[in-house]
Amino acid sequence: MPPLRTALLQSSGRPGSVDANLKVLDEAAGRAAAAGAGLLVCPEMFLTGYAIGEDVHRLAEPADGEAADAVADIAVRHGLAVHYGYPERDGHAVYNSAQLIGPDGARLANYRKTHLFGCFEQEWFTPGDDTVVQAELGGLTVGLMICYDVEFPENVRAHALAGTDLLLVPTAQMHPFQFVAESVVPVRAFENQMYVAYVNRTGAEGEFEFVGLSCLAGPDGASRARAGRGEELVFGDADPEFLRASRENNPYLRDRRPGLYASLA
Repeated sequence: MPPLRTALLQSSGRPGSVDANLKVLDEAAGRAAAAGAGLLVCPEMFLTGYAIGEDVHRLAEPADGEAADAVADIAVRHGLAVHYGYPERDGHAVYNSAQLIGPDGARLANYRKTHLFGCFEQEWFTPGDDTVVQAELGGLTVGLMICYDVEFPENVRAHALAGTDLLLVPTAQMHPFQFVAESVVPVRAFENQMYVAYVNRTGAEGEFEFVGLSCLAGPDGASRARAGRGEELVFGDADPEFLRASRENNPYLRDRRPGLYASLA
């Protein structure tokens, strides 16, 4: 299979305006498609903004709501898959979610953040319960996760054992935790033998300062793409052949001794 050209949209969009963020997404999808990308990945809570307080509940929609239909239209018009973060309403609960829409407009996978970070998220969201959510795209098994989730090694290892090739991690990673983007994410990719697309917000928003530094890390721990601190659209390839060769040469998963680790759970 050919590499999956992956576009990382590092942007905070326009907090509080779904319509404005859909326009930003549409423009980015056009640029991504023109550059040959088959997948566009957006940050955490991209559709609405992150630090929006009570607007989290006002702007929350079902996974199959109007915003999802609008993203599906963007995906179809530009001929690429789109992965985006949004607040998902399901009954009385609101989740910090991320959804993957295929290039044909089909809803391929929806993930609810399992590890909520800090008082802000714990006040406004319900935690999800499904650790491993996957879909097939471009010959790769794509896994979904959000921000703080990737900082728990058990989470990423669960994806590795389930066969995830490319892990999509929209994030709202803030100062002073930039070492996560710089160091933790490439290590997660290496120790679990997968690609990790870590896509951040940028700039000041409410009480937070997002640090950018989005990256596509490969199974060798090297970054195929790395953004700076401002708004950017960067590209990297998730190469199935390189991943296969890397897994053959790296013994981490083969050399595990699960019987010794039972006490960890």
